[in-house]
Order: sequence, then C-alpha cells, then structure tokens
Amino acid sequence: MKVIHLAIATNEIEKSVKDYTERLGVEPSIVVPDEYALWRTEQINLSIRQDASCNPGELRHLGFEDSNAKAFTASKDVNGILWESFNAEQQAEEINKFWPNANYQPSKAG
Repeated sequence: MKVIHLAIATNEIEKSVKDYTERLGVEPSIVVPDEYALWRTEQINLSIRQDASCNPGELRHLGFEDSNAKAFTASKDVNGILWESFNAEQQAEEINKFWPNANYQPSKAG
C-alpha cells in the first residue's frame, strides 16, 4: 500500500494536534510533547513538527509511506521540494532516532 505523506511545521503543537485530530477524525499515532505528532490513516500519513527553521504551516516535505519500500530514501523534485519514501517501520526508526524516549512502534494504518 502506498499512502501520501505530508509534513508541515507548526509553532503550536497542542493546538495543531487538536485541530488535525478533529479534521482527520482519528487520534495521532504518536505525540512527542512540544515537538512532534503523527497521524497514520489509510489515506494519509501526516506529521507536524515544531521547527524553528520553518514558518508555521510551511511544508517541510512530502513523500510516500510505501509498504514495499526497501529503504528510507529522500530526493528533491524539480521544484526543490524534498520527497521521502519509507515503510512504517523505517519511519518508526527515524522517529525513535530523533526522540529515543518515544519508543514508537507503528500499528496498522487506519
């Protein structure tokens, strides 16, 4: 299965978690307080991150959660947008690398 990944910056994690939870109709898969949140559904893999290098609401990158991805990859498109490709376990490894205390383990999307 291949699901679009959208990563955006925020400066208000708690308000953003509440907003996107209502919009998506599901709780986040993980919330790292004051840092990061991730929703995984059958339609979208959405992450928000407190990122001082970006303006709130700014696109950080795009990509695909792809159950067939053999490795975590990243490349820029013709417009300079970073695209990542990964499977759920590879994304979990990335999350746990940045936030070791998160101990995030992905469950089936949806």
